[in-house]
Amino acid sequence: MSNNLKELQQSIEREFEKPSKNGQKLFFSFLRLLDNGTVRTVEKINGEWTVHHWVKKGILLGFRLGKLKAIKNSKPFSFFDKHTYPVKTFTVKNNVRIVPGGTTVRKGAYVAPSVIIMPPAYINVGAYVSAHTMIDSHALVGSCGYIGERVHLSAAVQIGGVLEPIGSLPVVIENDVMVGGNCGIFEGTIVKQRAVIGSGVILNASTPVYDLINETIIRPNSNGSIVIPENAVVVAGNRRFDSPFAQKYGLGLYTPMIVKYRDERTDAKTALEESLR
Repeated sequence: MSNNLKELQQSIEREFEKPSKNGQKLFFSFLRLLDNGTVRTVEKINGEWTVHHWVKKGILLGFRLGKLKAIKNSKPFSFFDKHTYPVKTFTVKNNVRIVPGGTTVRKGAYVAPSVIIMPPAYINVGAYVSAHTMIDSHALVGSCGYIGERVHLSAAVQIGGVLEPIGSLPVVIENDVMVGGNCGIFEGTIVKQRAVIGSGVILNASTPVYDLINETIIRPNSNGSIVIPENAVVVAGNRRFDSPFAQKYGLGLYTPMIVKYRDERTDAKTALEESLR
C-alpha cells in the first residue's frame, strides 16, 4: 500500500469513529478511488481473500454523511437517494458495453473496460467487476461483491451484498466462472476459478455442499465462507430426510451438489460465450 493510501486509510478510520467538518471532502476523495478501482473492498493477499475493513468503513461513512435528494432527469419516474452516492456515468472512452434498457451502476462500483452489461442490471457501490466479464439481464452485483475476469453472470443471477458486519467477507467469484440463470450466491461464498454453477443453484453459508466425486461435505471455513473448489460443476440437488414423517410424505431438502469437475467437454459447452462477446 502506498503512503497516500495509508494516509487515506488512517483518515477514514478517524472520521468513522469521530466525525469532523472535513468528513464530506474526505469521503468524496475516497469515492473517486473506489470508483476507478484504486481501492477495493476485498483483495487476494498471499493466496487468501482478505477484507479491507477500512474500505467498508469508508462506504458506510458515505451513507452516514448522505442527505436524501431527488435524482434529476429521471422523468417520468421519481427517484430519491443519498447525495453521496449518485449514479455512475460512462462515456465511450470507458469501453464498457452497456446495452440500452434500464441498467444502473452506482458510483463507487468499479467496472473494467471490456465488460458487457445486458439490461436491466444493477451494480451496487463497492462492487468490483473485472475485465471481459458479462453481466446478463436482471442480474444484481451487490455491494462489495467481487467478480473476476471472463465471468458470465447469466440472467437473474443474484450476487449478495455484504457491508455489515465490517469484517464479513463479501461474495467472491474468481476468474473464468460460469454462473447459470436464476442462481443466488450469498453470505461471503467464494467460487474458485473455472467453476460452473448450474441454473437455479443457491449458495450460502447455511447450506452445505455435497461433493459426490470426492465424497466430502463442504461446510463454512474458519471465516464463515463456503468455498467452491476450482473446476467444480455444481447443480441443484436434494437430500432426503430419514424420519418416518419425512419418509411417509417423501420429503427432502434442497442442497447444492458437485457432480463433476470441469473437463474439455464442459469447456465445449461454455465456448459459445466467446461468440457473444
